[in-house]
Amino acid sequence: MKQFSGCVGVNEIALMCGGLLMVAQMAHASPDLGTCPAIQNDAQRLACYDKLAGTIPLPPSPEQATQAVQPAPPAPALANVSLLSRQWELDDADKHGTFQFRPHRANYFLPVKYNDAPNNAPFRGNLLQRTDNLDSLEAKIQLSVKTKVVEGLFNKDADLWLGYTVSSYWQAYNRGVSAPFRETDYEPEAMLVFRTDYDIAGLKGRFINLGLVHKSNGRSVALSRSWNRIYAQFGFERGDFSLLVRPWYRIPESAANDNNPDIQDYLGRGDLVATYSNGGNTYSLLLRNNLKRSPNRGAVRADWSFPLQGRLKGYVQYFNGYGESLIDYNYKQQSIGIGVSLADWM
Repeated sequence: MKQFSGCVGVNEIALMCGGLLMVAQMAHASPDLGTCPAIQNDAQRLACYDKLAGTIPLPPSPEQATQAVQPAPPAPALANVSLLSRQWELDDADKHGTFQFRPHRANYFLPVKYNDAPNNAPFRGNLLQRTDNLDSLEAKIQLSVKTKVVEGLFNKDADLWLGYTVSSYWQAYNRGVSAPFRETDYEPEAMLVFRTDYDIAGLKGRFINLGLVHKSNGRSVALSRSWNRIYAQFGFERGDFSLLVRPWYRIPESAANDNNPDIQDYLGRGDLVATYSNGGNTYSLLLRNNLKRSPNRGAVRADWSFPLQGRLKGYVQYFNGYGESLIDYNYKQQSIGIGVSLADWM
């Protein structure tokens, strides 16, 4: 047998093995490989191999590999949720139809509320005997709902709403006078809400609310308190901040029926409510004033709700001024309470 030199023999064997490996791979990729070598015409034989090569998947190029591993583009950020639209269904996406109950004002229960100067005078000889006094520590409950009764008035630019708020002050810890509810105020109202779209001082005007409201404590004789008002409320917002401005006019009553003729001098001629929400916390500030230089009277109330668990929120309320309740409309006091919020408000 002919002997090969070590160097030449190794190279030829390597070349042969490499060629056999390539042929084996191509043969594994296509069962028709054996037909190509049998073609006598060089051009046709080359075309056969080119066709077979096209059936073998090629590895992706570096550019294709880079594109394949690129993460999908992030989803577009959601637009800021409009608090005023959510409360008053101003935008089409927030509409829920008619006769569905929704929160109106704040809904809360304050089991602990401290008053620095309880007003005993109205209750002397009635709820309180000569030696009795109201406790500084009491509880407060407020429930407030509204519902849309007509949608799409005035060329679909306005909705008619009805609202109802009840606030109760409970001497829960005053066993000496049987722990009574010393005052409960009832406030039904009708509201015609017009959608608006304008800008002023960086705020967007979202609605004008024309309202008619009655408020009374449902009592008779010396403890009776009530008044009726018409108002225009202007709603503005910017991001998570909203501002409600509401001047009002008291509907006059006859002297014989008016049990609190000077109520406007204490409860004022309008109010302003600023609200800011962030991270589950909601902060609200109410200002009320009689717009007189002397004597100037009014009130300030600050509210804060914060997350506790699930949909339950903690609630803190501070009040300073006149008229926290109707029976105290002409009595100045300061109070602070803590409890839980039952529903978000505006």
